[in-house]
Formats: sequence, C-alpha cells, structure tokens
Amino acid sequence: MVGVGVLTEGANGRYDSAVADLDDGRRVVVRVPADEDAAADLAAEVRALRALTPGVRSLLPFRAPELLGETGIGDDRAVVVDFLPGYRVDAAHLPAGRGAATSLGAALAAVHALPHSVVKAEGLPARTPAQVRTDVSRIVDRATATRRLPKALQDRWRHAVDADELWRFESAVVLDGIGTGAFVFDDLDGVPTVTGLLDWHGLSIGDPATDLQWLASAPDAAPDVFAAYLAESGRAPDGRVGERARLYAELEFAKWLIHGHDEARDDIVADAVELLESLAAGVTGDALVADDPLDVDDAIALLERMPGSDPAGASAVIDTSMHTDAYDPDELARWVAEEDARGDTGAMSGAVRAADPGDTQELSADDLAELASSLPQDEPAPAAPRAGDDLSTAPIPLPGATSARPDDGGDAAAEAERASEAALRRWLSD
Repeated sequence: MVGVGVLTEGANGRYDSAVADLDDGRRVVVRVPADEDAAADLAAEVRALRALTPGVRSLLPFRAPELLGETGIGDDRAVVVDFLPGYRVDAAHLPAGRGAATSLGAALAAVHALPHSVVKAEGLPARTPAQVRTDVSRIVDRATATRRLPKALQDRWRHAVDADELWRFESAVVLDGIGTGAFVFDDLDGVPTVTGLLDWHGLSIGDPATDLQWLASAPDAAPDVFAAYLAESGRAPDGRVGERARLYAELEFAKWLIHGHDEARDDIVADAVELLESLAAGVTGDALVADDPLDVDDAIALLERMPGSDPAGASAVIDTSMHTDAYDPDELARWVAEEDARGDTGAMSGAVRAADPGDTQELSADDLAELASSLPQDEPAPAAPRAGDDLSTAPIPLPGATSARPDDGGDAAAEAERASEAALRRWLSD
C-alpha cells in the first residue's frame, strides 16, 4: 500500500471510510460502520454485491463496486470494494435537458429491468404489491397513533391506501428508495452520464415507484428523468407510478414523526409536526390520486419531450457538462464554507479519477489486515470537502443549474417543498 486518506462520501457520519492506493496501482475503498444501523446496511450491501454476478453486471449500462474482501476490526467488519471515479449531483441541482437527467432515468430503468432471480438467488427481500400496500397502511396507522398527524394528511393518505387502482403494479428489482447521491457521473463526449452506482444495500423486489420518490426534490428535471425512464423501460405501463412516488415522498414526513415519537424526542416531534402542517397547507386542493392516471397518449406525449426526439428541437438541448478544470480549489473551499453556513447540502468537489478502474481482483488476507489497520479511527466525518481534497464524492451542483427551491416564502406549495427537503436532510443526518 502506497497511500491512504479519508474518503468524504456525504454519508452523514454513518461510516468511517478511507480510500487507499495499493502498490499494484489499484485504488480501493475501506468502509467500517459507525453504528448498528449502518452495520446492517453494510451487511445488506455485501449480500447485494455478491448477487451482482458478471452476467448481471453485463446487463447494466454502468459499473457497480466489486467486493474485494472483508475483515474484522474488533466487533465490526471492514468491507473493501474497488473505487468508482466520478462526481455526484444533488437532486435539487439536477438540470433539465439531455445529460444527467436523461441518463438517470435510463439507469433506473436498467435496474428495474433486471430479472427477479438476481434478488431471489441471494435470498434478498421481495415484496408483492399487496405487501407494499400493507406496509404503507402501517406507516399511516403509526403516524396517526401519535395523535400529532394533521387530519388532512391522515385522510389524504388513507384515501391513497384505499384506492385499489393505485396498487395495481408489477413488482420489479428495486433499490428501495435510492436517491441521486448514489449515482456517479462522468462527462462522456461533454455530456454528464451515469457511470456507476455506489449504494446497493436496498436491492430487493418491490415497487419501482420507491426509486422515483426523489423526483419531488427535482421539479425542473423530473419530466426529463421520467420520460427517459419510460423510454428505456421494457415493463408493462404503470399509469400510477408517479402518484405512488409522490406518496412515498410525503410519507418520509410521517417516518420522521414516528422516529421522534419512538425515541421520545420532543424536539424531533415538534419539528416533524411543523413540517407536516406545512405539507398539509401546501397540498390543500391537490388530489394525490388523480381521477385519470397517465394513459398511453400521455406517455407518448411525455416521450416526445425527450431531448433529441424532435430534430426541430435539437437546438434547445441544454449543455450540462461539468467543465471541472475551470474551478479553483481555494475558491471552491470558500464557496462550500459559505453554502454550509446557509445550510445548503449541495457541496461541490472535483471529479476523482481511479488509476485502474477495471482491475477488481480480490485482496489477500494480509492486504485486508493492512487496510483495516490504516483506516482512520474515531475521526468525525468531514462536514464538507476541503481545499485540495480530491477524494470527496459529495453531491455537487452542475454549472448553470438552478435550485429547486423557490424564493417566494409566501407560497404554500413552495413552503411545503422546502419543508420536504429539510425533513429528508434531518431524517438522514439524525
């Protein structure tokens, strides 16, 4: 091993992570869980990566980490995978048009098209539409039992649970709530393209809408993501997938309330109630379950808006390439510090390149022991990339992208959108 350094992944301190350069030219990532929940996710990640055989990987248009080995550190386990180079993009900064948005849609469609045997062979979770519906009903019940859930949202979600047409979908291989931060991008011919997917711990069979719920945080790019998803999907049409995705996004508020109630955290409960009341005000008069779902004509119209589908509209294609060489590290560090002071999570960092991304042979026991012993211990995860730290994969905003959060604080819908983003951040970082 010729070098090791802290890896900043935007994982909110759930892991102690390091990237190491080996003497044979390979670059690897060592990850140790910081708590029991993270340990369970890491164990699930290992099982999922084992399920990704070479044949399965050949079906994906991007790379997944290769599991190189595991070793113990006290009562914990350290997992070693190969390093996937690239940059990440926060959903709030995802621009519309050809590039990151359309590539994300195609990437999600590729995951959802994987055969169910990939999940079943490894004994990973599998849920039917009826089981998914029951789980949603249970969340609504638990939130209602706190006696702090606004009546309007209780009725809204109950109506969704009771709507039989909402739950007529075909289960698929899913990542169970994946977000944009799990995807790695690189500029291919000047166009941001998904080249890797980092997080696989949620690999299971379930509702494909769970992997689309993040679209609520990217209103500008959502139509293009969804159009690309439909264009690349070989699945039966699902006219209600968008409504279920929106429901799952709203239920994150309920989960935050339940979490605060279960932990007897009055501060979390109060925060959740405020966010739920804001959401209730923002969705007043806006039906969650539409009378007319997306039909074939709607789907065709959506596909026609795909960038490049209409030659006459070719000039309107947006260039969303990174041009990372144009940024000065010191200036970026100041920019990140200012953004952090405002509470913005869209930190920016330079793209990282691996010395030999194609080499994924397994590590020996001695290699694993050396990597584990070199992993930085008891260091808090950096809150933001630092000047000169080219090992960060924290999500970054693309140049020219606009924030998804409106500035008009008096608009109820805008307030609900800001509340949603704040709730998700608090939920993930608590």
